[in-house]
Amino acid sequence: MDIVLLLISVIITLGAQAYISISYNKYRKIKSKKELSGFEVARAILDSHGLNNVYITETSGVLSDHYDSSRKVIRLSKEVFSNSSIASCCIAAHECGHAIQDKEGYNFMRLRSAIIPLVNFASYAGYFAILIGILFSSIKIIWLGVAMEIIILLFQLVTLPVEFDASKRALGELKKHSILNKSELLGGKEMLRAAALTYVASVLSTILQILRLIVVFGNSKDN
Repeated sequence: MDIVLLLISVIITLGAQAYISISYNKYRKIKSKKELSGFEVARAILDSHGLNNVYITETSGVLSDHYDSSRKVIRLSKEVFSNSSIASCCIAAHECGHAIQDKEGYNFMRLRSAIIPLVNFASYAGYFAILIGILFSSIKIIWLGVAMEIIILLFQLVTLPVEFDASKRALGELKKHSILNKSELLGGKEMLRAAALTYVASVLSTILQILRLIVVFGNSKDN
């Protein structure tokens, strides 16, 4: 059973990654009619919300775009920053959605930010605790590791509404500012949906991983 759960988890993860890769590669090749770069799109949206204090910088990597709430910076990957594709417009707008959430004090975003230190600790310590538990045949330490995995799952669950809401805001901003036309918005919606499904896949993968640990160690006892 544990092998079956592992295989399902791998399939879900790879499937989600393939979907976002296909969607991104499709819409990164289609230029928007207005030909605004990701930087220009982000700047227009931020300024319309009075977020002149939020900077936009270029960062390395592919799909490495993110909003840094602690420094009030949107970091866009090189291609998104300078290109005027539908994908670039949507990704830039999505990160602006996070900046707007931050300004408005969006509850799920505040909760996610508050538990990040605990999650960072759990992500490092979880499997270490499981390994130590196996080495010393201590089911109590193993279950401590499983509990840390549950903390990570809770973080991922909180992340879902944050990401879906940011995408919803992004599409609204792109429409409001007439950055994309109706047909372009449909393509943008498809790409953002693909991106959101990667977070859903992460949740499902973590659930399956926790179930796998329960299956493997459920009947174990301390020596």
